[in-house]
Amino acid sequence: MKNKIKVYRAMYDLTQEDLAKKLGVSRQTIISIEKGKYDPSIKLAFKIAKYFNVKIEDIFIYEEENEKRV
Repeated sequence: MKNKIKVYRAMYDLTQEDLAKKLGVSRQTIISIEKGKYDPSIKLAFKIAKYFNVKIEDIFIYEEENEKRV
């Protein structure tokens, strides 16, 4: 799943470490989510969206498997 976490972190002038601490996760978790190697739980996705005061859809972009192959 693609996401815009890096963009939102930049807008809020946050490092990966800063965001991780505020969300109660590890920096590695933030890195993995940003790189698309790990999809967050729905609870964590809501937490991220709530922190940035946006809808989940503003941060996370869902792509179906067959959409990626276009």
